[in-house]
Amino acid sequence: MSISPPSSDRSDVTQIVVVMVGLPARGKSLIAGKVKRYLRWTSVKAEVFNVGKYRRTDNPHPDAKFFDVNNTEGEKARKAAAEAAVADMLQWFQDKDNKVAILDATNSTKSRRKWIHDKIKEANLLHLFVESKCDDEELIMSNILEVKTSSPDYIGQDPEAAAKDFRDRIRNYEKVYQTIDESEKQLTYVKIINIGARVVINLIQDYLQSRLVYYLTNLHIKPRSIWLSRHGESEFNLEGKIGGDANLSERGERYARLLPELVKRSGLPKDAPLTIWTSTLKRTSQTAQHLQKELGWEKLQWKALDELDSGVCDGMTYQEIAEKYPEDFQARDDDKYNYRYRGGESYRDVVIRLEPIIMELERSENIIIITHQAIVRCIFAYFMEIPQEKSPWMEVPLHTLMKLTPKAYGTEVERFKADIPAVSTWRPKGSTAKHHDSVSEGMPESVVGEPSKVGIQKVTNINEKTKGEVPTIEMVGLPLP
Repeated sequence: MSISPPSSDRSDVTQIVVVMVGLPARGKSLIAGKVKRYLRWTSVKAEVFNVGKYRRTDNPHPDAKFFDVNNTEGEKARKAAAEAAVADMLQWFQDKDNKVAILDATNSTKSRRKWIHDKIKEANLLHLFVESKCDDEELIMSNILEVKTSSPDYIGQDPEAAAKDFRDRIRNYEKVYQTIDESEKQLTYVKIINIGARVVINLIQDYLQSRLVYYLTNLHIKPRSIWLSRHGESEFNLEGKIGGDANLSERGERYARLLPELVKRSGLPKDAPLTIWTSTLKRTSQTAQHLQKELGWEKLQWKALDELDSGVCDGMTYQEIAEKYPEDFQARDDDKYNYRYRGGESYRDVVIRLEPIIMELERSENIIIITHQAIVRCIFAYFMEIPQEKSPWMEVPLHTLMKLTPKAYGTEVERFKADIPAVSTWRPKGSTAKHHDSVSEGMPESVVGEPSKVGIQKVTNINEKTKGEVPTIEMVGLPLP
């Protein structure tokens, strides 16, 4: 590891280009997407410039021959796409509020990396090359299988033919691929080898670069899912009170008993036990108790997963808050993400304390998190890239289990709803100080009514008595990049 002293003259204007490097099926697009959403979640303006997207303007569905080193027309088209992406990226940096651009491409030769480095240096920007190297055949095959069904290059094509063509494309890249080595020691880079089994870091110069490297070294690209649920309905929920450390209601206890079945019905990988994470508050531990008893999974408590601290308003209803602190009630409606309760927290504060949780999530495999409304909103916003101003207003219904599966081109969401009634604790923006009925089945406000920008979210209802399924409902709910 080589780390140079912090740069003293760029601390207020740091702008960084993250340059992806690696053969196809090594998780580059997955990593690029993760970096972008992590940065945006922590209020750093970031964007991905995917060279393939530019190339698809003129070559939407190229076969493997297009990527052959001896195909001069293909090489010309690929270079033109790279130049267009870099030009747009440099233009994007003209806005000094924009901080990190991720150039997503193979960038597989030293000559291509030199050209990119020269362009970055000329624009007075910092850089960080990120090479993902992997010779794990099982993981590579898993990535190939995903690409053949989700890559824009293979939309509408026979999956088996797509997989064969993609393998041929990889072989063409392998003919010319050059890994980052000592001859490029002038570059700032991180090499992630076999999903973090080994990491090589060189010439880090800046705080934001260091933050990015820390995040990258916690990533893995193995297939996995994250299960996310609020606690069962609590006694405070029934009374319309916020905060506190109440016990579950009778209906909340019924949800806790049904939860193991919901998890099993959600497509739990065979012989892949989950680790249960809860907050330190009673209602989440009580909701998790049957998962532990019936399935024998390990449970960890995290103080960071506790509900947003409502300060002096803890234990009050919205009506009481509106009457006692009318200015605060209005201020929270005006800017819910940044509003901080007196003696308590804001959503921005919660995101800061959740950052270690996100790091641990990224290094983990299958996790089920049982936590609280505000915490679910913040974690869901991270995975689904929900804007900060909208995430605090998302409806997160009780007695619903969400399964999030990160993919190369987005995160898949499935919801499993228990047929156990519960109060709605959702209060829409600009409403009176009362809870309102559910109108969107838990869909984030940011995607309601925007079908052109979303994918498909599956919702399955589980019957409490028979533990059987009622018909699956498909509805809009998956933001795509």
